[in-house]
Amino acid sequence: MSQYMLLLYAPEVGPAEQAEREAELPFWLELNESLREAGLLVARGRLHPAASATTVRVRDGETELTDGPFATTKEILGGYYVLECAELDEALRHAARLPIARWGSVEVRPIMNGSEISRRAEPAAARE
Repeated sequence: MSQYMLLLYAPEVGPAEQAEREAELPFWLELNESLREAGLLVARGRLHPAASATTVRVRDGETELTDGPFATTKEILGGYYVLECAELDEALRHAARLPIARWGSVEVRPIMNGSEISRRAEPAAARE
């Protein structure tokens, strides 16, 4: 089994369209419960609006803080799921079930486990 992060993106909208999206809450709850019952759901979360973000960068030893997200885009990161699936195809099937896939997008990305991180670090350490 591998873990996959599903990153949920959608355009920010006005109150009327947001109310339509919020009306889909029962579908989200049903989906969450089915993923939990199947033993696939590791974590999930909804994020505050992009305006509440602070981006941190360190350049030449100086910390820079910027209000808001770093990227200028029409879609913002609004939430995430972490699923434990047998394979990528299974994670993709569940991503397509998320209501946000109808008006936004879901990026599915494998999460590196500790041994993968160590393997990637070994060649770099050998070069030093």
